[in-house]
Amino acid sequence: MSERPTGDGTASVHAGRPAAEPYTPSLPGPVFVSHYHLPGEAAGPYTYGRDENPTWTHLEAAISQLEAPGADADTVVFASGMAAVSAVLLSQVRTGDTVVLPSDCYQATRSLRQRLDSWGVDVRLAPTAGDQQLDVLDGARLLWIESPSNPELDVCDIRRLAAAAHERGVLVAVDNTLATPLGQRPLELGADFSLASGTKALTGHGDLLLGYVTVTDPALAAAVRLWRKTVGAIPGPMEAWLAHRSLATLHLRVDRQAANAVALADALRGRPEVTGLRHPGLPDDPAHRIAAGQMRRFGSVVSFVLPGREHAERFLAALQLTTEATSFGSVLSTAERRGRWGGDAVPDGFIRFSVGVEDAEDIVTDVLQALDAAR
Repeated sequence: MSERPTGDGTASVHAGRPAAEPYTPSLPGPVFVSHYHLPGEAAGPYTYGRDENPTWTHLEAAISQLEAPGADADTVVFASGMAAVSAVLLSQVRTGDTVVLPSDCYQATRSLRQRLDSWGVDVRLAPTAGDQQLDVLDGARLLWIESPSNPELDVCDIRRLAAAAHERGVLVAVDNTLATPLGQRPLELGADFSLASGTKALTGHGDLLLGYVTVTDPALAAAVRLWRKTVGAIPGPMEAWLAHRSLATLHLRVDRQAANAVALADALRGRPEVTGLRHPGLPDDPAHRIAAGQMRRFGSVVSFVLPGREHAERFLAALQLTTEATSFGSVLSTAERRGRWGGDAVPDGFIRFSVGVEDAEDIVTDVLQALDAAR
């Protein structure tokens, strides 16, 4: 018998689903449970609802197959992306340790610096672009990478940084939220942890919160899993089931979004009011050369700058097809003036645009008419 095809589309559809059985669904429904029947000694795969759930098991197997195909990987799912981020950072460091964070990573990740400081952990910051975190690696316990970065879309050489970190005995975690496992596989590039907010493109419908951490080291997996158990940052079974169901269209969504993002970026090139245009899939983007060497798809996010806050607000208000929202990766196109939240060193007119799966010409038409209206 020939081997089952392992293309991204086939993997997205079949990952984590149990073998077919007569008269059963291809994806078992969510298991709602707080406790299990435990006769005798409390041994077995499922003992308590905060520890394990069969619905999580299927989803975790699916994500492992996408993040690290062919490897013996272990995934732990969480209630949100920040729960996954916190699990890695706070389970791996102790008083006196040093953590290296990108100065331009997701602002909520950087906000954990206050907690780390209170624990006596030294936090060093360096920009993503130019692999500048290399300059502050010595003596660190953990290197945190976010590539492409959110929201500025800078890219670093993950292989280079991971190799340099491991030479110094430093663990490496990569936030893979923007790329998704179909766009980039950090574990294959040398990372110890690949984690993401599944709230974004992984599940892609803007209707649930989820996070996950994938590793190949059993000891690291055990530490992250113990953190989830003791902190209780567990996903609901319905959310986990919906996330698994959504994976079946992941390849369709990310392919369409990546193509739409390039179409939008191309349309923005000729606009005199648009500066700072970024998307790693553009051949002339500063990050393209490195991105092309480690990414298979370049993501759905396009960023650019308009001439000031008021101009940006007029543009957003004039959009008819695009929703003003703070997330990204949805099937719906969304956009926001990122500076409204604070915490990111971006101009007042900085726009983060998440391209959906609508027809490219409709997205472009909507954006161009909104730019015209904002003049």
